[in-house]
Amino acid sequence: MATHQPGHVRQHTGTPVIPGGRFAVLDPATGEAFGEAPDQRPDELDAIVGRSQEAWRHWRADPAARTTALLAAADAVEAAGADIAPLLTREQGKPLAESHQEIARTAARLRYFAETAPQPEPITDGRPVHSEVRWRPLGPVAAIVPWNFPLQLASAKFAPALAAGNTMVLKPSPFTPLATRLLGSVLSAALPEDVLTIVTGHEPLGARLASHPGIRHVTFTGSISTGRAVAEGAAASLARVTLELGGNDAAILLDDVDVEEIADRLFWAAFRNCGQVCMAVKRVYAPARLYSQVVEALAQRAKAAVVGAGLDPGTQLGPVNNAPQLARVERYTAQALADGARAVAGGHRLDRPGYFFAPTILADVPARSPVVTQEQFGPVLPVLPYGHLDEAVEAANDTGFGLGGSVWGTDLDRAGEVADRLECGTAWINHHAELSLAQPFAGAKDSGVGVAGGPWGLYGNLRPFVVHRPQEV
Repeated sequence: MATHQPGHVRQHTGTPVIPGGRFAVLDPATGEAFGEAPDQRPDELDAIVGRSQEAWRHWRADPAARTTALLAAADAVEAAGADIAPLLTREQGKPLAESHQEIARTAARLRYFAETAPQPEPITDGRPVHSEVRWRPLGPVAAIVPWNFPLQLASAKFAPALAAGNTMVLKPSPFTPLATRLLGSVLSAALPEDVLTIVTGHEPLGARLASHPGIRHVTFTGSISTGRAVAEGAAASLARVTLELGGNDAAILLDDVDVEEIADRLFWAAFRNCGQVCMAVKRVYAPARLYSQVVEALAQRAKAAVVGAGLDPGTQLGPVNNAPQLARVERYTAQALADGARAVAGGHRLDRPGYFFAPTILADVPARSPVVTQEQFGPVLPVLPYGHLDEAVEAANDTGFGLGGSVWGTDLDRAGEVADRLECGTAWINHHAELSLAQPFAGAKDSGVGVAGGPWGLYGNLRPFVVHRPQEV
């Protein structure tokens, strides 16, 4: 693959553009280019979507063949894991073991949806007719995927869409296109031509894909502002949208919590993938009498975490994925410190090549600091004290986000009662950010529209078709 060349023009995304319709992909552990991908033009989408539409006519017609193909695709992904994982780590930054987990999840999701078929539903309403709801696919689907879990989030979109009988045009982030392109090549051996197409490039490619009149469903994961733009674009052709728009998940610790018993789980719920997880813990509310103990326990773990390149065997935390995101993390942290917060651990960028930021625990953070009110999406965790439990619940809910939240304590019934008060799509007790393939995943408030996961995710890619006929006498 090509290396970085002088004279590249850097677009706002931070990925260097190469003359000749390609762009460089950077290794976040070094900040240097190590590969390149096609910078496809928006006007190429007409032909691509047209081929997707033609492939749909055949793909939708044979459910048994779809199941066979998707199961074969899962086997192919597993077989190629040793090739895909290092490439994913190289462009995303996560530890190699986590890349292997992402690939395993991709294969598991293909198997799950291959074997989750929509079922006809009879309607019994006392009328002298036999009514039945059947399910039909929508047509070509567009998916736009971010850089934090490129393969896992892609499969969360293409597995249910393809299982439902749709075809898909998938656009990964310009920061992480290479593993997705390799995954697409692997899947092409199991799937018919043009059932799944990968396109790569800078804006306005994604905007054009979301608004293309041949697309019947747009599924997007990313920021709230971009999600709104995606919805506006899709509205032009009345395409369905599924939007997962991030979170600012709060963890509430109750006054009976065993701090040392939960500290490891709480820390990694915040810092896995260098904190670049939409449903990571991004704020901790601790009772005042336990506050110092909670801060110290988390700080000890932050100081002990091994930070390094994802390909190094001992690495626990890799770099932030890209320069713009690192700047965001630095900015939020600096603002919190200027507002009076203390960095009990970290608080600064590491003095080495690449996009490394020290795992950071912030204490005494003002409640309205951006690191508390916004989604920092990095290795920084503010810890805030509370006096009365109602204050903690109110603070946890005082946000436009509503993806997830958690409650930690010894009395599970009491923790469950507090969890019921959280305004979010998923609440966990004594753990966080764990999902089953069989469960729905959806956000409240600004965190999203529509549902992914489980049969809900499958039916989100289908439309009801009702057949009435007279009852036989």
